[in-house]
Amino acid sequence: MKRVTVFCGSSLGYEDVFEKQAYLLGESLSALKIGLVYGGANIGLMGAVANGVLSNKGEVIGVLPRFLRTKEIAHENLTQLILVETMHERKAKMDELSDGIIALPGGFGTMEEFFEMLTWAQLGLHDKPIALLNMNGFFDTLLSFIQTMVDNGFLKVANQQTLIVSDNIDDLLGQMNSYTAPIVEKWITKATT
Repeated sequence: MKRVTVFCGSSLGYEDVFEKQAYLLGESLSALKIGLVYGGANIGLMGAVANGVLSNKGEVIGVLPRFLRTKEIAHENLTQLILVETMHERKAKMDELSDGIIALPGGFGTMEEFFEMLTWAQLGLHDKPIALLNMNGFFDTLLSFIQTMVDNGFLKVANQQTLIVSDNIDDLLGQMNSYTAPIVEKWITKATT
């Protein structure tokens, strides 16, 4: 992997472990010469992961909708800040620039971005590794709900298995590096989208 997109909160959360782990993920990416693609903000976990990469002189590309830059949240010390018009353009550009996706704790926006990337993988639009860094058990209930989707026939086990989960950064990145997308029969193809 040359670059990884990280989706995460624009808040820090209540537990110090979230900020510390986000920063450590950034340091780890930089140490492995993996560039970061993220939402471009200087606040919350977004700022922490970017600062972790920048602390080791790594590459950080931010992708930010113009309307958010006017709210003065843009990180001004990035390798590159790409301004786009819409949230959808943001996700498409982040996907275009990266070789894998990691979600950290966050709110609705983080979950929306994460699930769109999972959906694109399910539809065969990409075969990149998609991972959850399950720090402090943050995603335990989400993983339980995903199992409920499988148990009730709304999600194939093979699609569930596309998701990489770990509470350890080195393990997570190792699994992502060795990831091979499962072959799942598609009911839609890229050519028909």
